[in-house]
Amino acid sequence: MKLALVTAYPPSKVTLNEYAFHLVKHFRQHEEVTELILLTDDTAANAEIDFKEEGCKVTVQPCWKFNSYKNLFSIAKAIRKSRPDHVLYNLQFMKFGDKKVPAALGLFSPWLTKLMKVKTTVLLHNIMETVDLSSAGFTDNKLKKAAFNFIGETLTRMILKADTVVLTISKYVDILEEKYNAKNCLLIPHGTFEIPEEPSYELPEGPLKIMTFGKFGTYKKVEKLIEAVELVRTNTRQDLEIVIAGTDNPNTLGYLENVQKQYNHVSNITFTGYVAEEDVPVIFSESAMVVFPYTSTTGSSGVLHQAGSYGKAVVMPDLGDLSILVKEEGYKGEFFEPESVESLAAAIEKLVVDKAYRNEIAKTNYQAATALPMSVITKMYLNVFNNQSTTATQMAVAA
Repeated sequence: MKLALVTAYPPSKVTLNEYAFHLVKHFRQHEEVTELILLTDDTAANAEIDFKEEGCKVTVQPCWKFNSYKNLFSIAKAIRKSRPDHVLYNLQFMKFGDKKVPAALGLFSPWLTKLMKVKTTVLLHNIMETVDLSSAGFTDNKLKKAAFNFIGETLTRMILKADTVVLTISKYVDILEEKYNAKNCLLIPHGTFEIPEEPSYELPEGPLKIMTFGKFGTYKKVEKLIEAVELVRTNTRQDLEIVIAGTDNPNTLGYLENVQKQYNHVSNITFTGYVAEEDVPVIFSESAMVVFPYTSTTGSSGVLHQAGSYGKAVVMPDLGDLSILVKEEGYKGEFFEPESVESLAAAIEKLVVDKAYRNEIAKTNYQAATALPMSVITKMYLNVFNNQSTTATQMAVAA
């Protein structure tokens, strides 16, 4: 099987690049895949594709640009040239740009690929029906929200023209089947990037590190986390460090810089900036817990799966998608009310003062993470591709 993957890929900073890295790492180890072609954005021209594990040949073909109006055609041209058996799109709604027109045009690509008679699968990480447009930084205007929702529905119908659309949360499958009468949606869980050996659950000497990880400024904001930790410090007199690992969301550039200025009186806060792939294990392993200071969610959480793989307790808002994910995949966390500093502080404090409870959650999350490694997830995708090929053959014979 010659497989093409349309995606961002490190060193690109475009969304879902890290997820693509782990898809590639594990796809190439399956015997069915004889060649893997990465159809990336132009910033991934120097992509690192030298893996230590044995696997198939990987070729990088930069063929699209963030916010370009030409992506629909440049991707189609690259697919025509590379002639893959199957194409997998690694998508969310702002994949191809943060400007409305190029972002929308790029999402027509799966439909065009199918018109080119190439078997097409879309991995869709979020759906518009579950995105809070205000919290996610799009708009607070009611008329604009209505326009966004209309455009979102139109683009969803275009994406559903692919042979198969994969969602990572069962709720998303249900919504697309009920609202759009979709018959081609499947659930494949997000999966866990790396499965290190089970940790000792002991932490390094020094302050307990309370870490959050991601792109901040829209529905992920750190002000309440900082204020909550200050309350916990007052209540417990414990030595605590706040670690804010990651960068600004592209829609809120300058956010973290402003936070640093606003809270420059608060001691022991570390802003790491962008965390390279090789530094991720260190950031997680040194942390006592991982906090999700979210006001809404936009899909399955890669950070939750990472926290589980490194055996970490988590503090999460009591929000729909995260609650569903925890129930479906066996994770455990301490929950808080999203808008309440006091509720967040109480949740953090439980894990600070009770090491046994913290480690119980950490062990549960490690077990949940090990149940769905990326090797299993990529095998699920290969089953989808093989079923598409079988169906196509049967239709050809019948014709």
